[in-house]
Amino acid sequence: MIYWEEESLNDREKIFEFLYDFNPTAAEKADEVIEAKVENLLQHPLMGVQRDGIRGRLLIIPEVSIIVSYWVDNSVIRVMRVLHQKQKFPT
Repeated sequence: MIYWEEESLNDREKIFEFLYDFNPTAAEKADEVIEAKVENLLQHPLMGVQRDGIRGRLLIIPEVSIIVSYWVDNSVIRVMRVLHQKQKFPT
């Protein structure tokens, strides 16, 4: 099961709205890519990388320049944040 924390849903919405202003089709495509890549975590929960100083794992989605921060909690994937790669990652 995938659980999207409120902050991660807010992140997705901000990314969508930002892209939508320039290109509605690109905004929808980017959100679909994020959703599909996160869904892959159900089959491969440890495919994200671990980094010193950052809790959890990071799923890097280069197709849309996004990093997804998540936790594996038994059979639940908890998506914490969804950020553009140029954003400063919260500690």
